[in-house]
Amino acid sequence: MPVATLLPFTATPNRKSVSPTSFRLTEKFILLLVFSAFITLCFGAIFFLPDSSKLLSGVFFHSSAVETNTGPDSSDSGSAANDDRVLAKIKKDHEKALLEAKDTLQKRPDEIKQDIINEKAKLSNGAMGQEAKERRSKVKEMMKHAWDSYRHYAWGSNELRPVSKQGHSSNLFGSIKGATIVDALDTLYIMEMFEEFDVATDWVEKNLDFNVNAEVSVFEVNIRFVGGLLSAYYLSGKEVFRKKAVELGEKLLPAFKTPTGVPWALLNLKSGIGRNWPWASGGSSILAEYGTLHLEFMHLSKLSGNPEFAQKVMNIRKVLNRLDKPQGLYPNYLNPNSGQWGQHHVSVGGLGDSFYEYLLKAWLMSDKTDEEGKKMYYDALQAIETNLMRKSSGGLTYIAEWKGGLLEHKMGHLTCFAGGMIALGADGAPNDKTGHQMEQAAEIARTCHESYVRTALKLGPEAFRFDGGVEAIATRQNEKYFILRPEVIETYMYMWRFTHDPKYREWGWEAVQALEQHCRVGGGYSGVRDVYASTPNHDDSLSVVGV
Repeated sequence: MPVATLLPFTATPNRKSVSPTSFRLTEKFILLLVFSAFITLCFGAIFFLPDSSKLLSGVFFHSSAVETNTGPDSSDSGSAANDDRVLAKIKKDHEKALLEAKDTLQKRPDEIKQDIINEKAKLSNGAMGQEAKERRSKVKEMMKHAWDSYRHYAWGSNELRPVSKQGHSSNLFGSIKGATIVDALDTLYIMEMFEEFDVATDWVEKNLDFNVNAEVSVFEVNIRFVGGLLSAYYLSGKEVFRKKAVELGEKLLPAFKTPTGVPWALLNLKSGIGRNWPWASGGSSILAEYGTLHLEFMHLSKLSGNPEFAQKVMNIRKVLNRLDKPQGLYPNYLNPNSGQWGQHHVSVGGLGDSFYEYLLKAWLMSDKTDEEGKKMYYDALQAIETNLMRKSSGGLTYIAEWKGGLLEHKMGHLTCFAGGMIALGADGAPNDKTGHQMEQAAEIARTCHESYVRTALKLGPEAFRFDGGVEAIATRQNEKYFILRPEVIETYMYMWRFTHDPKYREWGWEAVQALEQHCRVGGGYSGVRDVYASTPNHDDSLSVVGV
């Protein structure tokens, strides 16, 4: 498929014609994604909308937590008609969200900023309940505590050690600095922390430097720096973010110089020499890494006028489409030299997760014209349902891992994003499977919630198992830690947006309270080593995703 067909713009302009006050269609979609992803990270999205008077709880599954009374409509005689109404509403809400994004974001960045302020003012003047307003304020205060701590103790470093109150720079970014600053830009903007946003912008303009002789993770640098700069540009229209994003994108292009065009995981930004992680199945590239470049690189082509960015990521699809998939599944490892699969290990969590997310969002970003991305996503989801999705004896739906045809009945915290992803894509599901996929999304949300409530700290473990007589519980010490991951809250947010079932807000608030009680320290928020211990043992790490 020609790259141009996936970019529903007018003719691609040269760089001089790109205006910071002009938004085109895919730019609008990236902002839609930015809103969902980064508000989720700081938990605020769950409290941005007032409770709906048309609650849909109990329609897809029943949970003992925060149930609502469905009344006579939940009786057997009326259930079929009620289900039809619910499915029609879901489809309507999906389309309405996309149309509103396209219509609203036709405006200039200053108009968007004012609209955000106006809409929040309306909510503050009575449309939102007092409890929701208080919760929103608390979430913003938590963000400010984390940001102020980072600024005071670790300004310019990639990450903060909140217990020892000092900066830390992960080797994933080589000697590039400021990952937390760049990754938090859009959150600062959306939460109306404009003074902090301006300070961060000034740092980017004066100090963000990619001219380094260092090896970086292509994946991490792309999602934190390129993604952060692109979202900040689309929100604010500030040219410095566009220029920096394109500059960094150009430095990442040598990673694709492999026999197949599937990029290396690691790249020296000065020499252009790449390699893969030595532990990755005989020097293979990793699905979640090479599969999580598509959105950013399509936009880099638009903003630079250089089609090479888009061509590189479209070529990855060509390689994948030529390969046979075992049981329709995508193994986590692919050799960039031979173009053949490595070890047949399949996971919707670590090593695989965001590949599937980017397929769906590429289709949405294209205004639903990317038929190739759509087919790849729904075919993959069907294979996941058939081969990996299982239900425990206690009735919990989970997504297992697949190793050479054998299932490991383990689900990672990272895998919990899948509930939100499935809900986001349910409207476009083939063969009238919208209701089925919404039910799957709700069941995964419930399972991930159970992984939280079954711990002493009410925070979820890194992975949890369904074997040996246990369900949704970590049984190995190296799986009991919590590092401020957002995936469970992300799924709550999507489920709240699409159903307005209040239990998702309540579940999100439970997590906020647990974070505040067990993770807040003098220098920000820290991960904990064992969520089953009665007293938290902090790991002294506030990663980029934590802010």
